[in-house]
Amino acid sequence: MKHFIIIITYTASPEIMARVRPEHKKFALTGYESGKILYSGPMNSKTGGIIAARGESKEVIMDFFSSDPYLAKKVAEYNFIEFDPVHSQEFLKDWIV
Repeated sequence: MKHFIIIITYTASPEIMARVRPEHKKFALTGYESGKILYSGPMNSKTGGIIAARGESKEVIMDFFSSDPYLAKKVAEYNFIEFDPVHSQEFLKDWIV
């Protein structure tokens, strides 16, 4: 598995983001259910968000997130950063395979 930190940067007004957010949250649940997302949440600056994800390849992850309403409605930009976890808490052993 490949591991990613995904940085989301909002490109639309806070009002537009608030309207799209429920759809984004519903989409994110599918990522949790499929084991692609470990955690996610907004930045404290409220200018974007961060997601920790995994998948077979960067292309697979990018394809999955292309269905995210934030991307589909072009209200945010996504930066996919691949990394190799070398140390982790014991409870993440099954996640980092």
